[in-house]
Amino acid sequence: MPLQKNQVLTLTIERLSNDGSGVAHSPDGEAVFIPGTAPGDIAAIRIVKDCGRYAFGILDAIQTPSPDRIPVDCAVAGPCGGCSLRHLDYAAELRAKGESVTDAFRRIGGLDVPVLPPLPSPEIDRYRNKVQFPVGCDKNGKPCIGFYAGRTHRIVPCPDCKLQPDVLNGIGNTLCDFFAAHNIQPYDEQTGNGLVRHVFLRRGVHSGQIMVCLVCTRAKLPHAEELCRALTAQFADIATILINVNARNTNVILGNETHILYGPGFIEDTLCGVPVQLGPLSFYQVNTLAAEQLYGIAAEYAQLTPDDLLLDLYCGMGTIGLSMADHCRELIGVEIVPEAIESAKANAARMGDAIAAKSRFFCADAGQAATQLAAEGFLREHVAHGHADGSIRAGDPPVQARALLLMVQSFVVSAVPAAEDGPAALNDELARMLDAAVRP
Repeated sequence: MPLQKNQVLTLTIERLSNDGSGVAHSPDGEAVFIPGTAPGDIAAIRIVKDCGRYAFGILDAIQTPSPDRIPVDCAVAGPCGGCSLRHLDYAAELRAKGESVTDAFRRIGGLDVPVLPPLPSPEIDRYRNKVQFPVGCDKNGKPCIGFYAGRTHRIVPCPDCKLQPDVLNGIGNTLCDFFAAHNIQPYDEQTGNGLVRHVFLRRGVHSGQIMVCLVCTRAKLPHAEELCRALTAQFADIATILINVNARNTNVILGNETHILYGPGFIEDTLCGVPVQLGPLSFYQVNTLAAEQLYGIAAEYAQLTPDDLLLDLYCGMGTIGLSMADHCRELIGVEIVPEAIESAKANAARMGDAIAAKSRFFCADAGQAATQLAAEGFLREHVAHGHADGSIRAGDPPVQARALLLMVQSFVVSAVPAAEDGPAALNDELARMLDAAVRP
């Protein structure tokens, strides 16, 4: 029997979906997805949409809370929507994510592969090194920072986001006070009027340096010199202040034109010992400590030897490959974004002559580059298959080398976007890689 809109059911939440919604089943077995619930909750659920094979609901009341449910420590977690699991204990969140990966491989992909438990982030609050606050007006008409409510462009004011370091929240709030005092108006998407669209902040986790970038509809900011003096006096770690110009009617945050108001136009930091310079357009992992943990695991799995060639595809500004460059004979990085390649070359140079001499970075599509390298036989002497001791060898039989090349080509063409799409998409890519490995 179809579920009816506004029908209220008492349901038990069984697990979480990939987007963090609780999953329950109606008495007739229809799956119901409910945001803001936790596995083990027994709750009154109001149906808002029935799609036939599944339905969506909202939480009316919790009758018996899950033992994994914790108090929500953010007043706007619900309407903001940026933290869909703020009500869930972190250990339970990790279990749910591990189950999601296992489910995708085994049930959806039909792949019986071992799935290791997820590694926890070294920090679970205040860990982000970057924040992009949209700027709007609160209910009193005062400029405010916040985040867009889910599936809208309505700004939910958020003066203290728990994911951002205190200092970045403080800078955002100070800027809003300055805008109010000097009648600098936030941009209005409906009318096209106003000046300030976003406050974009970066902070080097190891250096402590901070970049302040105001995304505005024009390059001239009233009272810019006064603003620079006030900000740097109050926040000593601010290393540079920028204006990025975006006058287009678009959802894209940054424009192509950037002007320096103060400092060098970038901040410096290190990632796994790799020195980096970060501007507003730089791609950089937002959780530095977790990225360093993952880079270390990648290096452990790679088992590099001094004779190895390290191929870093989709290399960005080269940090993964450069963090392992001490342990290989040669590093080749490939990335399609020209600015990222220039940053990779500069990062290699900052690591010294020895690393720079063994590192080469090419601006090209990674999938096409891998195919071209394979066609030219460039990788044949370097590719290998796994041996009993887990080591990496060069010069193995051509059939094995060809199989691995096919796997590499399959991986670089599509596995990275699949990983960003989640485990359900990634298992399809693993199946293609396995197929490539066994084809004659």
